[in-house]
Amino acid sequence: MKLLLTTLNSKYVHSNLALKYLYNAVTGGDFQVDLKEFTLNNEADYVYGEILKPGYDMVCFSCYIWNIEKTKELCANLKAAQPSLKILLGGPEVSFDCADFMEENPWCDYIIRGEGERSIFEFCKNVTLGKPLEGIAGLVLRGAAGRIIDNGLPCVIDLNRLQFPYARLPLDGDKVVYYETSRGCPFRCSYCLSSIDKGIRSLSMDRVKHEFKYFNDRKVKQVKLLDRTFNYDRDRAAEIWKYLIENDNGVTNFHFEICGDLLRDEDFALLEKARPELFRFEIGIQTVNGQVLQAVGRNDNTLKLFENIRRLIKTGNIELHVDLIAGLPGEDMRSFANSFNEVYGTGADEIQLGFLKLLRGTEIRDEADEFGYVFRHKAPYEVISTAGMSAEELVSLKEIERVLDVFYNRGGFGRALSFLMEGTNLSPFDFYEDLARFYHENGYQHRYHKKEDNYRILYGYALAKELMFPIEYKDFTEATMNILKVDLEETMNFDAVKKFYKKGWMFNGK
Repeated sequence: MKLLLTTLNSKYVHSNLALKYLYNAVTGGDFQVDLKEFTLNNEADYVYGEILKPGYDMVCFSCYIWNIEKTKELCANLKAAQPSLKILLGGPEVSFDCADFMEENPWCDYIIRGEGERSIFEFCKNVTLGKPLEGIAGLVLRGAAGRIIDNGLPCVIDLNRLQFPYARLPLDGDKVVYYETSRGCPFRCSYCLSSIDKGIRSLSMDRVKHEFKYFNDRKVKQVKLLDRTFNYDRDRAAEIWKYLIENDNGVTNFHFEICGDLLRDEDFALLEKARPELFRFEIGIQTVNGQVLQAVGRNDNTLKLFENIRRLIKTGNIELHVDLIAGLPGEDMRSFANSFNEVYGTGADEIQLGFLKLLRGTEIRDEADEFGYVFRHKAPYEVISTAGMSAEELVSLKEIERVLDVFYNRGGFGRALSFLMEGTNLSPFDFYEDLARFYHENGYQHRYHKKEDNYRILYGYALAKELMFPIEYKDFTEATMNILKVDLEETMNFDAVKKFYKKGWMFNGK
């Protein structure tokens, strides 16, 4: 049998860790195994040809909310071109409602649910030997007369029995290296698939250190940990951080998703010793509304969380990314604005304004009617409106998300944003709402803009304020320009700054 493991990643710099585990699980048997990763930006005909031309007997796709629609279209075309080709799907997007999915998509021959390492090994072995497939845990297949047989979820796997995912495969030096030291999550957030896992399983400390050494020795640029809550065991997390600090190669940085309110004084004392940019932390705040947190099954200590976030920022050596989710049950615009203001006030390096997705298999999807959700029934299942937020309000938050990303998250406008916020006497939320309105009224959302033009757009925002309210905003434009000059000259190189001044401050492009 000639097998291809593949997926459509969202960006070129991303890679798929699950496929590497599966590759290790099936390599060495009586079949040829290839691993090819594509991106959503690849032309459909290119991906189609790269899969069809080698003459595979079976293709296994790793499926997620960002790629399922294109994967379905691709699979239908592959099956039409080569009816004998067997198509196997896996991943979180196909691990629930499997029978419905297979009935709707007759080109799909098999699905592997949940953790697939053991299931795909048994599946490939039985296919090769001509043995029955009905008893393989985790496998969904078509039986006699097209009847769909679901063998249920597989048993969870001892991670220490799995081979290091990069043991047989080269590291892609220009891509993010994904890695995990644990699976599962101690929390039960109703919107998250990790809440379905029972308990947490982790790799041994010796193995974790050995595998981090592998990355350090090769001086990879970034290792992104997929552990859902890396510091669920605070002593374990501290030991790993200590190891990475003591064995820093001066190049590699590590991205962790942590629970901020679990950090202790001794953790801060340790983290202060880290090289700047060695660590990047991601903290999911989601909301500061206690009733909303309770509605989704979270029990955050919000006061402790914000205290720790401010302490992290004060250390000055750890890049901090925080998350907010719009559309949570019981949250209206006023509540969300309050959360935004609180989070913005921390000064985190990056603020991701995300939107609730009612994922297949999650508790909140089952509660959609109870909370008045209208949502998209195709991936990524994002909310359209809620009992507390209209569709129009959520669209306005999308507009705020855009300007927040352009001007805050990408950096280079820090002084100007603070000056404009103070000068307009607006709260962070109201300021970004006002900036988003200006941005969209001028049609700037219709195209991508160079960074230099974003300075001109902020200048134009200040100019519009002074023209509209000449008394309240007297000399506001000139003062804004002087602040923007400082940001501009600090961010861009000398030649780019010269070209900017030669072209001038006015921007007419859309």
